[in-house]
Amino acid sequence: MNNNNETGQVMIISVTESFLAKSLISKFAGNGIKTSFLHAKIKEIETALDDESVQTELLILYMSEGMEEITDTLVYLKDVVSDRDLGLILIGELDQYNAVKKIIPEQNILECYMRPLDIDLLMKNVSNYLEKNSGENRKKTIMIVDDDLTYMWTVREWLGNTYHVRMANNGVQAISQLTKNKVDLVLLDYEMPIANGPQVAAMLKNDSDTGRIPVMFLTSHGDKDSVLSVVNLEPADYLLKTIDKEGLLAKLEAFFERHA
Repeated sequence: MNNNNETGQVMIISVTESFLAKSLISKFAGNGIKTSFLHAKIKEIETALDDESVQTELLILYMSEGMEEITDTLVYLKDVVSDRDLGLILIGELDQYNAVKKIIPEQNILECYMRPLDIDLLMKNVSNYLEKNSGENRKKTIMIVDDDLTYMWTVREWLGNTYHVRMANNGVQAISQLTKNKVDLVLLDYEMPIANGPQVAAMLKNDSDTGRIPVMFLTSHGDKDSVLSVVNLEPADYLLKTIDKEGLLAKLEAFFERHA
């Protein structure tokens, strides 16, 4: 994950070659905001997001006629803003917004600006968002990997106000996600079916794409043998699942302070 001080980029997505949508690029550039224009096509958006030379933090969907023709793209956007912790802004008419909300939940939408567009307000809010969510100001991203869904959701709730949180309920799912979307830390259940925590950690460590992601084990057993069995994997820590919210947050804060 890119943790430098550069301000993130804005990606404007539109069904049509809208003059206003494209004119926003020059408006943003005038305010020192890097912006790109893309058509509402999954492959085009995916390729742009996978470009590691840019740090996209915010998507702007310029809504227009023909929104019913891009249902697949809207489903993709719903998933990608959640998986990659991206902001999403909509611009358009009320009926278009209501149509999009049927696919993309309101909690995944930062704001909707109705036409005629108040460009000054948009610029101000986008600048503020990028300042708070780019470079060193960006929240750290943690992935929780655990087959116990109740425990995983509990930890997610504990961490949600401080960190971006992703979840995977098995090792295969975690590895698949991590090869595409990097995180700052993995909280990994020691005991899971099919592939247990140490096996998953070994696979991550031996892959060039994921080998440098730090891992903390979560376990119900703190016996010496269990701890020693993973020493060669160089885990960042070994935490008992009995740890409470305050204890876990303190451990994570201390870890990120040491690795700032």
